[in-house]
Amino acid sequence: MVGKPDFDAVVVGSGPNGLAAAIALQQQGLSVLIIEGKDEIGGGLRSAELTLPGFVHDVCSAIHPLAIGSPFFNTLPLEDHGLSYVFPDLAAAHPFDDGTAAVLGSSIEETARLLGTDEQAYLKLLKPLVKDWPNIAADVLGPLHFPKHPVAMAKFGLNALTSATFLAKRFKTAAARGLWAGMAAHSIQPLANLTTSAIGLVLMAAAHLKGWPIPVGGSKEIASALASYFISLGGKIETGRFIKSLDELPSSKAVLFDVTPKQLLQIAGHKFSALYKWQLERYRYGMGVFKVDWALDEAIPFTAKEARRAGTVHIGNTLEEITLSEKLSWQGKHADKPFVLLAQQSLFDASRAPEGKHTAWAYCHVPNGSVTDMSEVIEKQVERFAPGFRERILAKHTMNTAQVEAYNPNYIGGDINGGVIDLGQIFTRPALRSSPYRTSAKGLYLCSSSTPPGGGVHGMCGYHAAKRALKDIFSISI
Repeated sequence: MVGKPDFDAVVVGSGPNGLAAAIALQQQGLSVLIIEGKDEIGGGLRSAELTLPGFVHDVCSAIHPLAIGSPFFNTLPLEDHGLSYVFPDLAAAHPFDDGTAAVLGSSIEETARLLGTDEQAYLKLLKPLVKDWPNIAADVLGPLHFPKHPVAMAKFGLNALTSATFLAKRFKTAAARGLWAGMAAHSIQPLANLTTSAIGLVLMAAAHLKGWPIPVGGSKEIASALASYFISLGGKIETGRFIKSLDELPSSKAVLFDVTPKQLLQIAGHKFSALYKWQLERYRYGMGVFKVDWALDEAIPFTAKEARRAGTVHIGNTLEEITLSEKLSWQGKHADKPFVLLAQQSLFDASRAPEGKHTAWAYCHVPNGSVTDMSEVIEKQVERFAPGFRERILAKHTMNTAQVEAYNPNYIGGDINGGVIDLGQIFTRPALRSSPYRTSAKGLYLCSSSTPPGGGVHGMCGYHAAKRALKDIFSISI
């Protein structure tokens, strides 16, 4: 490179990880540019009036336990840049066919007590993790390395690396087993797979530590606050420009890509070693999602009163039913009774709908690339636990996996996790290397959810990628 580059670093993509990477770089006094292909920043952090005027829906992510619990985001003055959260009465509810519901609340003791026979089993599993989490969060949400608290990490790992179906054997009641299955199903893979316990444990601990909050005004407000802070540091953002080639980038010392291996190969594959390219080509994407947003005349009339107080409702009944649903989707089939993740933000954030009206957000897992319309099946599942639900629908908006990917190119085949997070890719995403954020080409880095720790709105993939680039290229350690 001849002469001074246009920027010290360029970040391609403005999802939570791209924004986190750009902030971490800009905080060190570098000149950083974010280039976003869409006209609006945010990636999975976008909100829009998808159904009717005045009804604000989260297009992708909705509930944010990992955002409020992020070790990096917690160091940023996001409240000063307009971000505020509201906390549902209950983080999550899990209704059953008999009209009852298991709940995940802020109190670990109350959550356990309501599980009856499984009270002590729940406390034995979660209490140590809740106690240790502040010490191990940064290690869990990062690349594979020797932890600062090895004993606490080992205790977490012994449970986290097991399959959800194996860990479920600790519980005797259908309530506890169903509640656990709904949490573990966020892993978006068969519950018999190793490591499926990890995300369930993290989500439950998060509820007992800081809750499962809803950003007031929509998920886009998280992106807006991150971008506002970045710009206040002197950073620059350019939107409406999809990068398809390295030649389209301004000159810089480092480029960080908030994209998955598929796009990275298209943009910069010719720069990579044969081995690294071979590894990226074999990167595996997981199940997709089919999503529905509803504008409602009234709140969802769940039979279980607890479900009317929860920000998130897991619809799937028993452990066995959820296990079958996830297994079928993994095998390329569509479940008749899919596990449905549902959020009802307007119950707690009045800005989401006109007075007296409501919104609801839901998705189920489907085979990668499926274009099957699952809206009727999803509505039937909701109606099953909330008779009269369909009568309250004013309008709806649906997205199959192709539409999900068109909206956010990182969601390959509808995979919102940036690739399967199973035993084969939990530590080696996207490739087996000394640093998962480095590519084989000097100055080029990957900072997306296709790197550790994977999917979720936490920004830690971006932070760790920036940390690596700062040390490699700028001799700065943070």
